[in-house]
Amino acid sequence: MQRLFCLGIALVFIFSIFFLSPGLTLAGGKGYQGAPRTFLWSPGFHKMSDTTQYKKAPPYVIGFSNASISNIWRVSMLHEVQYHAYLHRDKIKKLLITDANDNPTKQIADIQDLMQRGVDLLIVSAAQSAALDPIVTRATRRGIPVVMVDRRVDSDNFVSFVTASDLSLGRFHAQWIVEMLNGEGNVIMLPGLAGSSPAELRIKAAKEVFGQYPDIKILEMQYTDWSPAKGKKVMAALIQKYGRQIDAVWCDHGLQGSGSIEAFVEAGYQAGEIPPHTGADLNLQLQLAVKHKVPVMWINYPPLMGGIAVDVAMKVLQGASVPFIYEIPNQLIVSKGFETPSVPANIFVEDYVKMDRPGDLILSLDLPEDYDPHTFKIDYPK
Repeated sequence: MQRLFCLGIALVFIFSIFFLSPGLTLAGGKGYQGAPRTFLWSPGFHKMSDTTQYKKAPPYVIGFSNASISNIWRVSMLHEVQYHAYLHRDKIKKLLITDANDNPTKQIADIQDLMQRGVDLLIVSAAQSAALDPIVTRATRRGIPVVMVDRRVDSDNFVSFVTASDLSLGRFHAQWIVEMLNGEGNVIMLPGLAGSSPAELRIKAAKEVFGQYPDIKILEMQYTDWSPAKGKKVMAALIQKYGRQIDAVWCDHGLQGSGSIEAFVEAGYQAGEIPPHTGADLNLQLQLAVKHKVPVMWINYPPLMGGIAVDVAMKVLQGASVPFIYEIPNQLIVSKGFETPSVPANIFVEDYVKMDRPGDLILSLDLPEDYDPHTFKIDYPK
């Protein structure tokens, strides 16, 4: 009994350190800001990484190997990394940043260069999980701790992976659609980038849900590269092909989700006629949803994880244990009147959207309130 009590106290302590971190107020407003649901509802214990071997005195040189800044979400995640490096400027001597332009071959070369420059720790967002696995494994075996963020590699050869739950995102989106359609209807799936771990995990999780309902039919699935323009182009072609047979659109992000809604508008659909959509993060999708009366359900994938990865890096270099999978808090955002039994709203779309701000604003951030991705600058250690 005493052992169980001590274990409980230890878990509460770990929880308080890693899951109730300060500075998690997101720009979109109030709503659910508690611990990650996947932590609270997990049927087992969470794996922790012992980092005592990496403990060293500051100042540190941190390398950030970024897959790309090919869309506004990735730009915002980069800004989160820079902002949190600024907050830790008393311990960070240099933050070295590379951009692979979504090219895994270039990213392998980038990581090799960062290793040669003597970084104390690597933060990596992998362009492709399989392709980057060997170089991440090599860094780990050379004694350089690696913190993955957003996109992981296939193996477990890293210290911590900072993410929001891709599985929860995929499942919640699918479950909401199923319940919106009363278990019967035709769905279009518009995932992000083929081969990237977030997109592939979300697809698999969504299909787990859809597969339980024999009267839910996936008409077609097409990748969109998380591009509003490609999302619009793909959906325009699918509207021509299927028309009013489309009952709902599963999008794993608001980037292609905004393009999809625009395609329906340009195809002549009136306000209130556009099928339900899912998405995340991008203000424009919610602006369009409110304007054209589109039922929407969001579970964000916050770029805030870039900043949290820097915070985790500091703990690693101080020798503190860190969660092997570090999932940040999230919330359910649903259009008013369109909650379902499994998907109640933590906050409504109409209260979360910023109608007076730019459409390309990412809402799930902890950057300054006046943040503009096009003009943002911070004096982080270079």
